[in-house]
Amino acid sequence: MDVRPKKHLGQHFLHDAQVASRIVQSLAAADAECVMEIGPGMGVLTARLYERFGPRLWATEVDAESVGYLRAHLPALTPQLLNADFLKINLKSITNGHLAIIGNLPYNISSQIFFKILDSRQQVTEVVAMVQREVALRIAEPPGSRAYGILSVLLQAYYTIDYLFTVGEGAFIPPPRVKSAVIRLVRNGEERLDCHEPTVVRLVKAAFNQRRKTLRNSLRSAFPDASVPDWLAQLRPEQLSVDDFVRLARQLGPSER
Repeated sequence: MDVRPKKHLGQHFLHDAQVASRIVQSLAAADAECVMEIGPGMGVLTARLYERFGPRLWATEVDAESVGYLRAHLPALTPQLLNADFLKINLKSITNGHLAIIGNLPYNISSQIFFKILDSRQQVTEVVAMVQREVALRIAEPPGSRAYGILSVLLQAYYTIDYLFTVGEGAFIPPPRVKSAVIRLVRNGEERLDCHEPTVVRLVKAAFNQRRKTLRNSLRSAFPDASVPDWLAQLRPEQLSVDDFVRLARQLGPSER
């Protein structure tokens, strides 16, 4: 018996076998001790992932009906199948080593998932994810784009990001109202930014929360005593690269890293 997609969980089950194979093959996981699939649903990716990674594969699924289906149809995965919310999992409980993440992410929490990945960036070395196309563009776009935003800057600071391919609505049951896309994030060599890192996060969020304003105006509430340097005072946040935000953070924040 198939699993009924649940709207409140943002479930759109992938059924296109060719797309599923492309997603799985996009993940290298060369240095990962474990691979974690988020939201396996009815297992169209899971079966292919298990063929590649065997007991290195873990999966986390919040939907109990999907968990029951997977236990019946892929019993070998049962010891590594968690009926849990990825956002609440301590990844160190899975492994203390490197971890690769893959999944057809629920649209309604995809941004939250990426912020959790950011928090675990020293452990998560690679991500292959299918998300709403708008979110994929937001993450992968360079400075100057209208899609460039908070996730763009913070993820690009620590990961090399590739927009791999677009997926049409017909690849899913039920079909979503928007196109999807697959992106890949690979950890770069940046262990720590050359500034006080919490200041960068605060700075990026303050700037993009009022993105229509120039930086001189948008940063006043978060940094009331700061003097925004002339080289960027009249710029808008989407015009700044990651390095620009790091330079600004050095000027506005504490000196310690």
